[in-house]
Amino acid sequence: MDLRSLRYFITVVEAGSLSRAAGSLYIAQPALTAQVKKLEAELGAQLLERSHAGVTPTPAGVQLYQDARRLLSDASAMRERIQRLPQGPEGSVTIAVPFLLSSLLMGPLLAHLKDTHPRIRVFVLDDLSLMVRKAMLDRRADIGVLVDAAQVDGLHCRPLVREAMYFCGHDPGGAVRGLLQPPANAAAIAKPRTIRASAVATLSAASGATECVAGPIKRPTIDFAYAAAQPLVLQSRRYAIRQRVEEAAAARGVTLNIAHEHDSARVIRSLYACGGGFTFTPACALGDAAASGADWMVARVINPEMTRSYTLATAADREVDGVMQVVIDALETVVRELVALGRWEAVL
Repeated sequence: MDLRSLRYFITVVEAGSLSRAAGSLYIAQPALTAQVKKLEAELGAQLLERSHAGVTPTPAGVQLYQDARRLLSDASAMRERIQRLPQGPEGSVTIAVPFLLSSLLMGPLLAHLKDTHPRIRVFVLDDLSLMVRKAMLDRRADIGVLVDAAQVDGLHCRPLVREAMYFCGHDPGGAVRGLLQPPANAAAIAKPRTIRASAVATLSAASGATECVAGPIKRPTIDFAYAAAQPLVLQSRRYAIRQRVEEAAAARGVTLNIAHEHDSARVIRSLYACGGGFTFTPACALGDAAASGADWMVARVINPEMTRSYTLATAADREVDGVMQVVIDALETVVRELVALGRWEAVL
């Protein structure tokens, strides 16, 4: 006995005729008759009285009709309750990310997960690059986005994205702008990589296309030696960006013209926004820069070419569970979208 047979029997009783019931069910009458006989055999009782006028239920048929209606109603209610339950994995994940990257990446990531997996809760630790690595090694985070760390003992790392470093600031007199090389002569930090549009679900420009090309936006370039000679607004040496700038200065044998040194990102932003000097910034933070006014200048640094690589890290001795995998997949999807949309001048 199954729900379909019970549904057929209810239809027969309410129609009062096997032929009319067969018509409403869109099945052949012999098949419907066979279903009724099967029910009678299973229950060991006659369920219908047959006559010229049609069929009427026996006392056993009346009882089955009443019970079957309740059973089908309960089954329908059960199905609706199950379908209303939230679907997908449930749990929490802590992700550690450099603070300069968090303003670009975390908003789209959290919004994406809220829409696709509302039962997953994500906690964010945004800090210095060094502290992000420490959070992963101390097991205070499940997933980490590391800067310039291809391999770290105790962590499983895989490449995520690579971005260029830029030199920016207000140049009211145009002196620095005269040192720039046009973008046509600038080499890309890497060859553009083709990514499939199916991986960029929200990319409207890819509608109807099978693939799109993501690559760095071409900007003018500036030789590092010229940039180093300008009044600079920099963080202290414990910051990864300052360390990269110091390494480039040592490689070129030039001295940095530091006008202001502060650890606060807000103070640095305020200084270069008001014309207090120039700064070096990764591509992910270009959206935080005060890109306003005709004298605002952004150039990619070359000689040496300064880039930052990001890797996705998890604990080497811990298996990635289903909830973590959902967050990792979402993170990679959002990164691809940001690059493809041109919101992140980076290379996958």
